[in-house]
Amino acid sequence: MQVKFHKIFKKKFKKLPPWAQKKFYERLEVFLRNDHDAVLRNHSVDKAYPNCRSINISGDYRAIYYHNGDEVIFIIIGTHAELYK
Repeated sequence: MQVKFHKIFKKKFKKLPPWAQKKFYERLEVFLRNDHDAVLRNHSVDKAYPNCRSINISGDYRAIYYHNGDEVIFIIIGTHAELYK
């Protein structure tokens, strides 16, 4: 599985607090081993982001992604309130 990051994701990621950036990389390692590991709370977010799924980064932070063949593209990251305005 190849992981890519959309330019919006990169922009939002740079604005995250350092602890949240570190937590994302920790969760990404889990995701690469098993994208449906219970700790990720992986679920569909089709209503807000068609054809996308969300993983839990921390208590309030989420990362939204979609599959494109054997690629996974992370499109945005942020708090629950930011992502679901």
